[in-house]
Amino acid sequence: MATSWTGERGSIKPKADFNAKDDAVALRKAMKGLGTNEKTLIDVLTQRSSGQRQLICKAYQEEAPGKTLVEDLEGDNYGHFEDLLVALVTPPVIYDCQEVTKAMKGVGTKDSVLIEIFATRSNKQIKEISDAYLKQTEKKLTLDLKKETSGEFAKAILILAEGKRDENTHVDAAKAKEDAKTLYNAGEKKWGTDESKFIDILCQRSIPQLRQTLVEYKTISGKSLQESIEGEMSGDLEELLVAIVKCVKNVPAYLAERLHQGMKGGGTDECTLNRIMVSRSEIDMLDIRAEFKKLYSYSLHSAIEGYFGILTMKPC
Repeated sequence: MATSWTGERGSIKPKADFNAKDDAVALRKAMKGLGTNEKTLIDVLTQRSSGQRQLICKAYQEEAPGKTLVEDLEGDNYGHFEDLLVALVTPPVIYDCQEVTKAMKGVGTKDSVLIEIFATRSNKQIKEISDAYLKQTEKKLTLDLKKETSGEFAKAILILAEGKRDENTHVDAAKAKEDAKTLYNAGEKKWGTDESKFIDILCQRSIPQLRQTLVEYKTISGKSLQESIEGEMSGDLEELLVAIVKCVKNVPAYLAERLHQGMKGGGTDECTLNRIMVSRSEIDMLDIRAEFKKLYSYSLHSAIEGYFGILTMKPC
C-alpha cells in the first residue's frame, strides 16, 4: 500500500512470496547461541519492504515471547551495522523522528541533519514526524526546535518544520519575477543582506514556483541564486538555503551529494550514509544512484564498497 514514505523509484520493493513467520524464524535462528549469522540478517532485512518488516517484528514477538526483534538486533550486533539493522525495522516516520531527536540532543545541535530532513521531506511527511514526536515526547517539535536553534537559522527551520509550504502546482510567472527581484534587491543589490526576504520566499513558496523564480533570478542577476546565497551569507543559514535551492532543482542530486560528502576521508559520517540509504530506499534511491553516477562518474555501489573497506565502526 502506497504511503507518503514510498514511491515509484525506490530500490526496495515488497517481496512477492513473503511469509512473516518464516522470516521471523530465520532471524531468530540467525541470532541464537554463540555468534550471529549476519548474512541471514542482511538477506532478510534488506530484501523486504518496510511494511513487511513491521509484520516480521510482530511475528518475531510471537516466536520469541518477551523479546522484540529490535532488542535482539541491538544485543547481537554493534556499531553502524547494528544502527543500520535497527533502522531497517523501524517505521520510516519513527526513524525520521528519532534522527531529529538525536540531532537536538547533547552539546550543540547537528544542524546539518535538521537541514537534510526538513529540506527534503514533504509537508505530509513533516506533519507525520511532528505527530510522532508529540506522541513520543509529549512535546511540540517546533517548541523544542526553537529552544535548540537560534537567529535567522531558527526562523527558517521553524517555518519548514510547520510543514506548510505552498503546494499549488500552478506557476505564477509574474510572481516569480517579482520574487526574483525582491531577492536580488535584498542581496546582490544592497550593502548587507536582508536574510528575512530569502527565508520568507525560499521556505514558503511552492517547489514549481521556486523553480521559475530561480530562472528569473539568473536573468536579473547574471548569477545563480545559489551563487548569490554563498556569496552573501555564511554558517547554518547559508547551508539551509543552499540545500533548499538544490532540492528545488533536484532532491536526488542533493542527497547523492550528501552521500558523497559522508564517504569522504576515513569514515567521517557513517550516520548520514545509514540515514539516506534507509530513508530513501523505498522512495527515490534509483534516482539517487543515477545522480551519483552522473555527478562523480562512478557508481554509488562501488563508492560504498570502497568506503566500507576503510570504515571504523562507531555508533551514531
